[in-house]
Amino acid sequence: MSDDRIDYSGITVNERLYVAGLLEKFDAAARSRNRNEMLNILRKVDVESPKQTADAILENPKMYGY
Repeated sequence: MSDDRIDYSGITVNERLYVAGLLEKFDAAARSRNRNEMLNILRKVDVESPKQTADAILENPKMYGY
C-alpha cells in the first residue's frame, strides 16, 4: 500500500466514505438512485462487494436512511 492510500480494513462502509470525504457524494447518489455512481464511489473506498452493497441500499432505501 502506498503512503497516499487509506487502510480501510476494519471500518464500516459509512466510516470509509466519511474518511475518504465521499459521504455526501455517496448520499446524493443513493438518494437519486444512481447505481453507477454508487458503485464508483464504493470501489474508491475498497468495499469488497460494491454491487451487493449498492443493490441492498436500492432495494430498501428507507432501511438505510434514504
